[in-house]
Amino acid sequence: MKNGVWNQILTYFYIRKRDPSDPKNISISMMHGMNRISLFMFLIAIIVMLVRLFKH
Repeated sequence: MKNGVWNQILTYFYIRKRDPSDPKNISISMMHGMNRISLFMFLIAIIVMLVRLFKH
């Protein structure tokens, strides 16, 4: 499974290098950037919720 969800997430977080054969397009780059921002915000929200849950 070359283009699995986990591989895509690792690529977003710069843990895995991009495939050189992937198309290099400004629209795709912008989409990946927006996805990266949304994943970071989601993870921060989960961490905040867990901290609030265990703090009480």
